[in-house]
Amino acid sequence: MKQDVAIIGAGVHGASAAIHLAERGARVVVLERGTPAGGPTGRSSAVVRGYYVNDFLARTTRESIELFQHFTDWTHGGRAGFRTTGALFLHGEEDGDRVHDTAARLNAIGTSTEVLGRERLAAEFAHFALDGLGWGVWERDAGYADPAGTTLGMLARAQRLGAEVRQGTRVMAVETDGTGVLLRTDAGDPIKADRLLVAAGPWTGPLLAGIGVRLPLRAERHIIATYGWGEAAPVPYVWASMPDGVYAKPDQRTGFLLGTLWPEDEADPDDFDEELAPAEALRVTEAAVARMPQLIDSAAAGGYTGLYDVAPDWQPLIGYVTENVAVVAGTAGHGFKWAPALGRHVADLLTGAPADPGLAQFAPDRFSRGALVDGGFGAAKIMG
Repeated sequence: MKQDVAIIGAGVHGASAAIHLAERGARVVVLERGTPAGGPTGRSSAVVRGYYVNDFLARTTRESIELFQHFTDWTHGGRAGFRTTGALFLHGEEDGDRVHDTAARLNAIGTSTEVLGRERLAAEFAHFALDGLGWGVWERDAGYADPAGTTLGMLARAQRLGAEVRQGTRVMAVETDGTGVLLRTDAGDPIKADRLLVAAGPWTGPLLAGIGVRLPLRAERHIIATYGWGEAAPVPYVWASMPDGVYAKPDQRTGFLLGTLWPEDEADPDDFDEELAPAEALRVTEAAVARMPQLIDSAAAGGYTGLYDVAPDWQPLIGYVTENVAVVAGTAGHGFKWAPALGRHVADLLTGAPADPGLAQFAPDRFSRGALVDGGFGAAKIMG
């Protein structure tokens, strides 16, 4: 049977598109070469925050937070493991204008965001060193979720609504003509569909190269270091420091993790070192301890690495690359938080429904037009 939509990739973006399409009654098949959430999604730190410079991403994440908060009801039984912790974002003095403008726009759409000057930072968050800081921003409803649980919950609901999920199925070739797409897999049976969504993270480029599409994407290897609280006082909220290029996410049961906000080295998605090197752990630890000295008393537990697929402007590519083939790519490590709601917009594109005008800025051809998307704060482009 010919499918309405085939989706390559059962990470969080493929799963979100699948559930939103299945809710509309579309015939959907999801093809995953490994297991759901087995790629970058499963290694995501899964921070959920709405603190975005970009208006579309801010609105989409606001909607996603609501879906996370009611995830079990939405998916009829799924468990995203969402915890509201709040999040503190630390900025240098030079970010002041953008910080105030961003906070005003976020509050206008219902994302509770409060700007804090140095005096309030010193009084309310005394465990931070204030060197190089001018501002803080507190987002009340931010938190974190379980990336695997989120993905599996959406996929399970999509399957109950009629979607097919084929695990362990590698797409070997993509072919297009005027009537749709043909996918050749290592299972031997070709799959036909009217539309194709490629949501394959750092493997998106090679899949599209076969149909003559070249996208300016690169894979970066990013590090995560994990810690027990040890003798350090637990910090129960997410925090990120733009001047230091580091963020922290708590796990209230065991400890916390640290990651980086700045660009990292390019990597081969099929051949990269998944283990955290001691020198890498030291780099992120020194940055975090300089900003929050009490972390010197925490206990190193290990770490790992994951992949980001990154565009030149660190903003996503969302839209058609041919008449029948669309992509969600280049999410650069910050796509998890807006994925549950983004699937609705992607489903609009794939079914011909009216699309949000804000989506057009992420068109995959924007680089050839010189229309890069502005976002983030200085080198911390991941802040969107």
